[in-house]
Amino acid sequence: MATSGLARRLRSIAVRLRRAYGVPPPPRHLPPIDELVLTILSQNTSDTNRDRAYADLRARLPRWSEVADAPARRIAGAIRRGGLGLTKAPRLRAALRSLRGSGVALDDPRALAGLPDGELWDRLVALPGVGPKTAACVLLFSLDRPYFPVDTHVHRVALRLGLVASRATAVQAQAALQAAAPPLQVYALHMGLIRHGREVCVARRPFCSQCVLAELCPRVGVTAAR
Repeated sequence: MATSGLARRLRSIAVRLRRAYGVPPPPRHLPPIDELVLTILSQNTSDTNRDRAYADLRARLPRWSEVADAPARRIAGAIRRGGLGLTKAPRLRAALRSLRGSGVALDDPRALAGLPDGELWDRLVALPGVGPKTAACVLLFSLDRPYFPVDTHVHRVALRLGLVASRATAVQAQAALQAAAPPLQVYALHMGLIRHGREVCVARRPFCSQCVLAELCPRVGVTAAR
């Protein structure tokens, strides 16, 4: 789909999602490194468990430099309530050590915030264990920059709506949506698609009869014709 055509569809989707779910709450605006840690902790868990793990980590190791120097098992114990602690702990420590090795002051809340978009993006995706979704979360939620994270919910909805190619990966979907979405609508559209994917366009049995995007969805048309 051409970028201009996708942009028009995304604007229509944004209007419908806003009518259905209202204006989303504002971003957290955590410092960039805090947002990076939170996003790493969010992988394969619920928001509630992510937030618990983050709070536990800050209570036990209040400074990111302490996390970077801590044994992986100590970090894993601190983030246990988030799940997959033994996997996330070395990933988290490696990302922080890599940042520090490049001259970033881990405990400065302003660290990374002054970098231009492209330079910050390149720095983030070069970190071990950090992919495009995590990098986009830091740019969008921490700094209000128009980067479009694509998680499993956004990816699923984008595929079903035909916004991206039927075999597009999450990374490919993210690139397409980021290129086409109106910058001022990126945050609201991202949040609306996540909520829609969690509540209506769910993985196994989507509630198509309750979908505010049904008129825009080729899947609904095929289902109705059967």
